[in-house]
Amino acid sequence: MTPGLEHFLTVGAILFCLGLTIALSKRNAIGVLMGIEIMLNAVNLTLLSFARFGVGHGPVTGQAFVVFIITVAAAEAAVALALAVSVYRNRDTIDVDKMNLLRS
Repeated sequence: MTPGLEHFLTVGAILFCLGLTIALSKRNAIGVLMGIEIMLNAVNLTLLSFARFGVGHGPVTGQAFVVFIITVAAAEAAVALALAVSVYRNRDTIDVDKMNLLRS
């Protein structure tokens, strides 16, 4: 039995739900970032599976979106980690509930 489109979409949905659960339940900023990265990778898996099984406008559409998402995810991770380091230096914590730097 070869895996079909349904199998890849199921794995993508499970990964997305797992990432959403992690992002919403963690109080640590690094844990929230890891959950967001898992969600982005689930979207990448879904786009590649649609491109592989021919559901779309062109053969390269899914791969182009995946490259764009990976680029955005790398930039997001770099900026978010820099912000986490900056907040840690100022507040000595990376607990999301205690980050109130933007409140006046």
